[in-house]
Amino acid sequence: MRDIIETPPEPGAALPPLWKRLAWFAGLSFTGAASCAAIAYALKLLLR
Repeated sequence: MRDIIETPPEPGAALPPLWKRLAWFAGLSFTGAASCAAIAYALKLLLR
């Protein structure tokens, strides 16, 4: 069974490819902005 929490990488270990790190950054940024917009829209509907 795979560990749920991964340990930190060893010092000097190779980093994941740049495209994978940028994809994670873009995905997290988009998800954060979308959830913020959804909450703002829901609050706007509640305050009408």
